[in-house]
Amino acid sequence: MGFRLPGIRKASLPSIQAFSKAVDVPKGYIAVYVGDKMKRFMIPVSYVNQPSFQNLLSKAEEEFGYDHPLGGLTIPCGEDVFLDITSRFNRC
Repeated sequence: MGFRLPGIRKASLPSIQAFSKAVDVPKGYIAVYVGDKMKRFMIPVSYVNQPSFQNLLSKAEEEFGYDHPLGGLTIPCGEDVFLDITSRFNRC
C-alpha cells in the first residue's frame, strides 16, 4: 500500500541521504565552526555548562547569532584558542 507523488523518483533520495549524513551530529554533541577556515568540531553538550565556553557563546551570539547554514554554531576565535579552552574541560 502507499501512494506516489508525481515527479518524485527514488533516484533523488541518495543525494538527500548523503546530505543528511554530512550534517548529522551524534546524540549528546553539538557542531561548532571555529577559525578563519571554519573548521568543524563536534563537542559534548556538557561543555555548554563551562563558564569559559559560555563566554565564547556570548561572543558568538553578538557576532554571528545562533544560526549557521550548516546547522552548527560559529565560534569567533582561532582554532588554537578554542582547542586550548576545550582541552581544559577534559582535565580533572
